[in-house]
Amino acid sequence: MAEIENAIIMAAGLGTRMRPLTYKTPKPLIRVAGKPMVESVIEGLHQNGIYDISIVVGYLAEQFNYLGEKYPEVKLINNPYYNQYNNISSLYVARNELKNTVILDGDQLVMNPKLLKREFAHSGYAGAKIDRFTDEWIMHPDQNGKILQCDRSGNDHGWRLYSLSKWQAEDSLRLKDYLEEEFEHAHHYDIYWDDIAMFDYFDEFSLYVMPIAANDIIEIDSVDQLKQVEQQLTKRG
Repeated sequence: MAEIENAIIMAAGLGTRMRPLTYKTPKPLIRVAGKPMVESVIEGLHQNGIYDISIVVGYLAEQFNYLGEKYPEVKLINNPYYNQYNNISSLYVARNELKNTVILDGDQLVMNPKLLKREFAHSGYAGAKIDRFTDEWIMHPDQNGKILQCDRSGNDHGWRLYSLSKWQAEDSLRLKDYLEEEFEHAHHYDIYWDDIAMFDYFDEFSLYVMPIAANDIIEIDSVDQLKQVEQQLTKRG
């Protein structure tokens, strides 16, 4: 059993699907129920004793500066490639932070903070079981939870992959090496960093599904969806 030592939060993107809200505000700083999404992620990590937090910023990066004052343990890592390349560039610039690490997006709501508990048995991704078609990435594990395959173009059965993953130190070292290979030598700038472990070097990793409920993580991808989530949270509150 390993223990999470630190977190890397991805927050460099343009947030194009949330325009016009993101013309002046980076998506992770959009408020949901009165709080910027990235702060909800930070506080969920703190609830689980994870204080060593690196946030990869790019688009409107200066707007994140206050986080270093509000949360003294937070480090901001600038991604100078955010407007040119896919998100492989974000983990590439943060690769030296990889150890026993949780990686997650700053523009999601972790509704169940227990997902961020420090103890974990295997490297892998959070996933929710599905019974209808979705075009998200779908994982197919064996009876022990080990991922045997991932569908990039969706499926109507399997486990939907969410952008929350945990990495044991030995897998982090492999991930770091392959990030450098793909970014520095192969110049594969247009891929997701997750492509490395889930597709390009799948056989080099032994990854497992971390089962979650579908509402444990909320990913907000449109202004209409933001309004719906706001209404739901207001009713709860």
